[in-house]
Amino acid sequence: MKPLLELLGVTVQFGGLKAVSNVSFNVCERELVGLIGPNGAGKTTVFNVITGVYQPTEGSVRFDGQPMEGKRPYAITARGIARTFQNIRLFDSMSVADNVRCACNMHLRHGLAHALFRGPKVADEEKDIAKTVHELLEIFGLADQAEVNCKSLPYGDQRRLEIVRALATRPQLLLLDEPAAGMNPTEKVELMKLIRFVQEKFALAVLLVEHDMKVVMGICEKIVVLDYGQKLAEGTPTEIRANPKVIAAYLGKEAEDA
Repeated sequence: MKPLLELLGVTVQFGGLKAVSNVSFNVCERELVGLIGPNGAGKTTVFNVITGVYQPTEGSVRFDGQPMEGKRPYAITARGIARTFQNIRLFDSMSVADNVRCACNMHLRHGLAHALFRGPKVADEEKDIAKTVHELLEIFGLADQAEVNCKSLPYGDQRRLEIVRALATRPQLLLLDEPAAGMNPTEKVELMKLIRFVQEKFALAVLLVEHDMKVVMGICEKIVVLDYGQKLAEGTPTEIRANPKVIAAYLGKEAEDA
């Protein structure tokens, strides 16, 4: 498979602290990859480098063959990388539909003059966006709550909406940061089904940071393990589950049960 995302010797240093040190791995087209490790291992730092929040001190990030260093987060999103967050970050004052509509606006084609004078291009694009919003909410079972304030949704549906909003930016790569955080076992099973569905339905690559090993082992094709900012291991779930270094550093007995 063709690499879509490439991390090449990425190091991120804050003063005397190396949060990430010489990390390299790929995510291929339509691949579902897990990124795991103990708290403080550097997982969120890696996400922040990929999305332009941090710039690498050394090394590089390439997406679809193009370097991403120096690009702002909104430019990286427009390029085709979308993310969710460990702590849900919806637009609290907006409805469910408006949260998704905001993401659709990233790809507006009309200029300022058309917007000011409400030309036909504006009307056509607004119709297209309304159709896209409705279709996405319909697919994810949220259409009947389109006009509800997003904070009124149950926790699991807020997670679902955050993924819908990310998909509205038309990504090729979806980054999911602790999507199972705060979920009960039933919700986690539904989340696993949802992630598989999203990957297949939208032909996406997915990079997943998650502490719940049943979720990671249950859906990921490949797993990258970080420890103290360095890559400890990379392989299939079966290989990671049996890796002595990973068991000692992170999985422990849980590896036998996952």
